[in-house]
Amino acid sequence: METPHLTLVLGGARSGKSRHAEALIEALPAPWTYIATAQAYDDEMRGRIAEHRARRSDNWLTVDAPLALPEAVRAVPAGRPILVDCLTLWLTNLILAERDTASAGAELIAACAEASGPVVLVSNEVGLGIVPDNALARRFRDEAGRLHQKLAAEARHVVFMVAGLAMQVK
Repeated sequence: METPHLTLVLGGARSGKSRHAEALIEALPAPWTYIATAQAYDDEMRGRIAEHRARRSDNWLTVDAPLALPEAVRAVPAGRPILVDCLTLWLTNLILAERDTASAGAELIAACAEASGPVVLVSNEVGLGIVPDNALARRFRDEAGRLHQKLAAEARHVVFMVAGLAMQVK
């Protein structure tokens, strides 16, 4: 199975995004790089992170990049497949750190274009529900939607996950 250079995997919570993205990368020759954006602020998040780590073999090198995602993508050795999980956590981290999300998104797109190996990006599609009742949540939803549109325009392949099923969008 050939993985296009840039693949965007979108879906809701527990839709199978991460497992699908891992399978895309694992179909390629190892070693693989997993760039994680999560930060473990509580026991529940520590459990989620542990669950993700437990299902990855020793062929994965994990890099934590809660803020410096473009730099982490650029630091991966040439030709090595990259999985980034997930963009919505990264976007949350940027907003809470009061960083410029538009320029960070542009930097990520540039870093992905420069990568010599396949890149698979995982993100939550958060714009399918009700309009949030507060300004911060609305800003997050809107910025995630804008980031997804820009990435989808650059990606050769876009997948939308529903109930563990991959729907090919592009």
